[in-house]
Parts: sequence; structure tokens; C-alpha cells
Amino acid sequence: MRFTLRQIEYFVATAEAGSITLAAERINISQPSISTAISQLEAELGTQLFLRRHAQGLSLTPVGRALLIEAKQLLDTAQRLYQTVSEAAESIRGTLALGCLVTFAPMVLPQIAHGFATEFSGVKVLPEVADQEVLLRKLERAELDIALSYDLQVPEGFDFTPLAALPPYAMVGHSDPLAAHTAVTLEELAGREMILLDLPLSRDYFMGLFARAGLTPKISGRFHQQEVIRTMVANGFGYTIANIRPRSDVALDGRGVVKLRIAGPQQPMRLGLLRVARQHPTRLVQTFMDHAASMISDSYIPGMETPDPAPERLG
Repeated sequence: MRFTLRQIEYFVATAEAGSITLAAERINISQPSISTAISQLEAELGTQLFLRRHAQGLSLTPVGRALLIEAKQLLDTAQRLYQTVSEAAESIRGTLALGCLVTFAPMVLPQIAHGFATEFSGVKVLPEVADQEVLLRKLERAELDIALSYDLQVPEGFDFTPLAALPPYAMVGHSDPLAAHTAVTLEELAGREMILLDLPLSRDYFMGLFARAGLTPKISGRFHQQEVIRTMVANGFGYTIANIRPRSDVALDGRGVVKLRIAGPQQPMRLGLLRVARQHPTRLVQTFMDHAASMISDSYIPGMETPDPAPERLG
């Protein structure tokens, strides 16, 4: 074996960054040094690890993607050689590529990522926010180590560890006639104008709530951004259904909203940890999983109000 751990480290940094320039900035190493190390590694292994596209940067070849998984395991094993006599808080080192679902990232991600990096000073967290389809794809390509997401149609080959259940609720504007109600039924909502969070898989979940009741919602608007939906609802354009519960009681324009319990048993979304099943979690990943489980539960979710069966008036 004539390749070095330094070459492996530079390879992983470049694969995660998608370019030698970004990798050099992240690990504070010169671009020529990284480029030379990768060329030497490719020569030693006798295979091409990256496809080099001038306009689009670097992308991993199939062999490169397979090597990335093993390379991370190798670096984690090497780290443990230096860590056997360290204190627990100092024994976890490395870079964690952490994905987070876009719908709840503004609330959950900051506290989870900052808290983990603060507790383990040798860890650098590289967060990425995306929808479910993108998270799954990047996990499969080893571009992410683990992700915080929902149990939305998790395909075979992935493991999902549930942490908290988030039942759906209806949100209406402060001046909406329904705002005075203690609860609302899907039948009452179906005939009214609905503004839908139109993200992959999320839309199927919301439509499924009505389909199971034999109903079809009257959709008047579709948006990808939750804050746009929240502001539209606050201004009387219709209602929406959501699962996350921001602590803020107003939309971005200062207008208030009202949260209403949906009567009857409704399928909740489950917030949890998503990762590739065939990969044994590295020590760093397992430590993050334990950290997340200690911070997220049915009784506490960072940045959110926990679900309350009682109706709530906001604004």
C-alpha cells in the first residue's frame, strides 16, 4: 500500500466540496497540493476517481463514489488510533456532512448543528438543506453522512430512526371565520380554498390526508416556500395544513395566524434520522445520532412548539 492517509483526506474533502478550490478553502491546503495528491492516488489505484468538467467542477465516478464510503471509514478508524486516551468530549473528531429537510431546517438545524459542534470541539459540521428527494440522492452518493428528515416514502436501502411525531394541523388567517373554532374537520376544510406546500413527497402526504377520508381539497395555490404560504394565509387567501410548529406567532408581514386542531385521528409525520442502511455508522455519525436523540423527542423539538392537542390562537 503506497497511498497515504493525507491523500485519502484530500480526496474526501474534494469529493464533499465538489471542487478543488472549495476543498482548499475548507481544509486550508493549497490547491496544487490537493490536485497532486488526488493525481497520485488515482495513479496508485489505477482508476479515475473524478470526472473533471470545467464549467461544473468535479463529480465522482462510480468507483469514486464507492471509494468515498470506504475512505470515510478508513479516516474514522485512523482517528480512533489517536483517540484511545483522550477525554470523551475530545475523542470525536472529523467533518460531518449533515443534511436537513428544508421544511423544518430554519427551526431545528441551527440548535442541533451548533450544539453538536460545541460539545465536540474537534468536529466540523457541514450543513446542507434540501427536499427529501435530494437528501436521499446525496446520502446514496455519500455526499451526506446523515440527514434529519421525515419518514416520507423512505425507499429500501435506507434506515430511518424516528425521534418525534408531528400531527397535522390547519392554519388560517386571524380574520378567517374558522379562527373562532376549537377544531376543524377535513370535511369543513375540503370546500375551502387551500394553499398547498408543493414539495416532492410532502404534497402526497397532505393530499393523502383528504384521500383517506374520501375527499378532494380545493387547491387555489401551490408554493415551495413555507413563509410565502404562511403570509398568504395570514392575508386571507385561504388555509393550509402543516406539521411543523414555529414558535413565531406571526407571518413575515406581521399579520397573525391561528392554528386549529384537525378533528379525528390523523397520520402524523415523523421527524427522525435518515441514512444509508448498508453503511455501518462511523463513530462520528453514531455520536451525532445519540446527540440528536437526546435533543429531539415528542416533548421537545429545537426551535418548535411541541404538538398540543388543544387549539391555539396566535397573533
